[in-house]
Amino acid sequence: MADITNIECSWQGAEARVYRADFWNRACIVKERFVKEYRHPVLDKSLTISRMKTEAKAMTKCRAIGIRTPTVYHVDLDRRLIIMEFILNGIKTRDVINSLLQASSEQSRERLGQLASQLGRTLALMHDNQIVHGDLTTSNVLLIESEPEADNGDAPAELVLIDFGLSFISTMSEDKGVDLYVLERAFLSSHPNTEWMFSLLLESYRKHSKKATEVLNKLEDVRARGRKRTMVG
Repeated sequence: MADITNIECSWQGAEARVYRADFWNRACIVKERFVKEYRHPVLDKSLTISRMKTEAKAMTKCRAIGIRTPTVYHVDLDRRLIIMEFILNGIKTRDVINSLLQASSEQSRERLGQLASQLGRTLALMHDNQIVHGDLTTSNVLLIESEPEADNGDAPAELVLIDFGLSFISTMSEDKGVDLYVLERAFLSSHPNTEWMFSLLLESYRKHSKKATEVLNKLEDVRARGRKRTMVG
């Protein structure tokens, strides 16, 4: 892989390996979807190509509507690689939230509220453009803080959505409600006692999404089904 150098494996998930590397001397992330040996080779190749195309399309579409995601540099279907921008100074929102919760001050609570509202606004824009992330967690949202010396130092930090491996395009409110439910479960699991934050997120979503009523009604339906499954065991 002459075009990709300085390769270092960062982590491996159920679907792919992720590497830090350089692509034509530019820092990048390389995502490699590996072969699933239990699947028929023809089916595996077809599913992998479809998932890769959808993932790259979702990221590119998000950027086109003003949502920051890693820039897709190259998609190599033969090698099962997506080569994308390395987000410099990106911090997992999960870590930022946990740090602010530990600070336990009025200022940190205000910042948490701003972050929740900002994320709700971002997800509203994404869903209004028929993009469903599929794996929303606070680990899959990066935060880039504004430079202190910048003229707009009081501006909110920039959110960057990452890991679109399970994303898809859908017009259905049910799919968007499930997307929010997945985030809610992950959010409250990673950050206990932050129901108030998620409520602010949903308030912001309601304010900024054109289809908020339909989607949030579906979220309530999904919650009810989740509670029923828990009771039944």
